[in-house]
Amino acid sequence: MQLTLTEKTYARSAAIFSGLSDAEFDRALNAASCKPLAADAFFFMEEDPADAAFVLIEGKVKLAQVTVHGQQVILGYLTPGRVYGIIAVLKRMTYPVSAQAVGKCRALVWDRNTLNQLMEASPRIALNAMRIMAGQIREFQNRVRELSTQQVEQRIARAVLRLARQSGRRIDVGVVIDLPLSRQDLAEMTGTTMYTVSRVLKEWAKRGIVESRRQQVTILAPHGLVVIAEGIPSVEGLGKVDDDICDI
Repeated sequence: MQLTLTEKTYARSAAIFSGLSDAEFDRALNAASCKPLAADAFFFMEEDPADAAFVLIEGKVKLAQVTVHGQQVILGYLTPGRVYGIIAVLKRMTYPVSAQAVGKCRALVWDRNTLNQLMEASPRIALNAMRIMAGQIREFQNRVRELSTQQVEQRIARAVLRLARQSGRRIDVGVVIDLPLSRQDLAEMTGTTMYTVSRVLKEWAKRGIVESRRQQVTILAPHGLVVIAEGIPSVEGLGKVDDDICDI
């Protein structure tokens, strides 16, 4: 399996390999296969048997669930270096989410048997896997809490900031979310309607907080968005402010 230096760097940064020696990492890398995927194809579907874990090394992946009413809820997007499907380390489990390619993707893959062998040889991998699963549970709990307790404008602001942290790219006027992000996508992330998302983005654009185009959102005033996300009372004159205080 041939990896570019960039792909190998992404793999080395994955949380599953944290604290491993170079020899342990090389052993894990040599045990992997590489799975390329075309845009919009699925690495796995929700409720499929969880039989493999993945580390993304190229592209972006969308994680989503379908509610009992048939509505899709987008839980987030993954960028290179992220681990997904790690629940495969447990027996007789199914994937709790679907993982869909956003554009062309490549990922390293380990089936359950290979993972178990690697964990026996390097117990640090097992510890890392438990930490990753615990972190994912916290993330899902936070999404549920947001949907059940926060006002819709707060939820949209938090979703936009989260996407900026995951896939933001600095440009002269601010931070552009480097994803094909539709209003429907934001609605599915925040438990609201496309109409409401459009109305909120239009209001933020008037206030100079964001610039919204077809399938693209640019944050012009990160501080203003943080104020909304945290439910801080409105402050006049936010405009285009310095974004150094925002970790995006």
